Amino acid sequence: MEKKFQYQDTAISYCVYGEGKPVVLLHGFAEDGTIWNNQINVLKHHCRLIIPDFPGSGRSGILQGAEVGIVEYADCVYALLENESIDNCIMIGHSMGGYITLALAEKYKAKLSGFGLVNSTAFEDSGEKKLMRQKGIQLMEEYGVFPFLKNTTPNLFFNKFKQEHPEIVDALIEEGKKFTTLALVQYYKAMMNRPNRTEVLKTSEVPVFFVIGSEDVAAPLNDLLEQVHLPGVSHIHILEDIGHMSMLEAPDELNKHLLKFIEAVNF
Repeated sequence: MEKKFQYQDTAISYCVYGEGKPVVLLHGFAEDGTIWNNQINVLKHHCRLIIPDFPGSGRSGILQGAEVGIVEYADCVYALLENESIDNCIMIGHSMGGYITLALAEKYKAKLSGFGLVNSTAFEDSGEKKLMRQKGIQLMEEYGVFPFLKNTTPNLFFNKFKQEHPEIVDALIEEGKKFTTLALVQYYKAMMNRPNRTEVLKTSEVPVFFVIGSEDVAAPLNDLLEQVHLPGVSHIHILEDIGHMSMLEAPDELNKHLLKFIEAVNF
């Protein structure tokens, strides 16, 4: 069921499915909550799913202000939890959604009984990555978001998947037409300016879930292997021959791991 609430001066859209343990799924850059459709159809029978569209995505309005950072998006998700009267939940974030999950775990750790990173990292952007994001911002502002996403989105998928399922890659690119330049530039700046949050992993008092694509160029395996040992309790899953989009590239395998994690977390 789609719902809305007012955050600052912005209407935030989110969907709620099923009953049981509250589980929040956070989408990534140039996505909205529908990126989790393959997971919704399975998980809604086992828990209470809450899936927001971040400000600037899907049916949510955009946050106003010169600088919107990852913490501001985490504050928005916290407000959603308050709106739904959720004291504790499991939170799983894909890519940028993982950065937001970590920020929320840092600022509002009492809200989380467990959290997870799907194709995401606690490391900050490298100097090289920041330069790439700056160039991306310039390209979006000059040419618009669709040419930018048409060029960059295919790189998120492993080559074999792109060859066998071009329609899925094309559909994700087509979804990009819905985004404004302002929204995607806000996301890029927020990601570019986020700090290293490995300390959140080191000090976590709750279990942490990691899903890593062996062929992920955006959240590389080697980077994640430096992080998975940091929490006291880690659930680690490496998906072979999978890129950055495990929700689309390996939905059944991801669903299996998510269900096991949800069942293992105590409230």
